[in-house]
Amino acid sequence: MLTLFLVALASATLLPGGSEVWLARLWCSGEPALLLWAVATLGNSLGSLVNVGLGRYARHFQDRRWFPVSRQGLERAEGWYLRFGEWSLLASWAPVVGDPLTVLAGVLCLPWWRAILLITLAKAARYALVLWLAEAWLAPLCR
Repeated sequence: MLTLFLVALASATLLPGGSEVWLARLWCSGEPALLLWAVATLGNSLGSLVNVGLGRYARHFQDRRWFPVSRQGLERAEGWYLRFGEWSLLASWAPVVGDPLTVLAGVLCLPWWRAILLITLAKAARYALVLWLAEAWLAPLCR
């Protein structure tokens, strides 16, 4: 379980990871689905909240030459975020766009309680779907 938590946490940051594979593997080995769902959701949500925190901290350095996003790029991202709003965090589960969305929520100082709620909902739904797919497709192979 600790390994699942750590992989899920790392997968939500800018580090690569495969928490869905770990979740399915542990489910296949007979671990309780509800516990797996809770651990993966918690770990992945906390990882995304690390991104939110990094975004809040990074904003202080936006005028530095080495800052990875130009002022124009940041303004474009802010415009996109303001257009779609905080609800875009419901896509924080998605590969490629999920991590930048959580960092952007931090850069734009979304209140913590909203970030926690929206990110946790997105992550919980993703892991519920993974477990449902495991039950539908992997059950005959596992047991």
